[in-house]
Amino acid sequence: MIIVSNTSPINYLILIGQIDLLPKLFQQIIIPQAVHSELSAPLAPPPVQAWITDPPNWLKIQSVSQTSDAIVDLLDPGERAAILLAQELNADLLLLDDMKARRTAKDRGLAIAGILGILDRAARMKLIDLPATIQSLQNTSFWASDRLLQKLLDKHS
Repeated sequence: MIIVSNTSPINYLILIGQIDLLPKLFQQIIIPQAVHSELSAPLAPPPVQAWITDPPNWLKIQSVSQTSDAIVDLLDPGERAAILLAQELNADLLLLDDMKARRTAKDRGLAIAGILGILDRAARMKLIDLPATIQSLQNTSFWASDRLLQKLLDKHS
């Protein structure tokens, strides 16, 4: 399986101590150079900056050779590069959370999942305590509606 990720899912999985879910669920994750830059940027949370300085061998950093277009140019650099790389590699799944980026990816026929989709898969495989993990996620800057979070919790109760 070819899995490409944007910054957000990796960022939040690091912050909640669940980054090891990615290799358990997907074996390998590919990120564009722009995502690597966002993860190591001075504004990134210190634990994220520390993690990306010595990335695990399941994380592959790849440059994008496809040129962008007017619609993708409206997104941030990491989202833009992740969508273009996913298209270029004919990825099986693109991991991203931003609604505008998700819409753009869907319009291009890409399969997507965000942090909640990752946690859903992990809960199905009994890899996490979903209520505790959702609580940890809520303690970060991640935002999702209470209704959406409750729906996910109900699905696994």
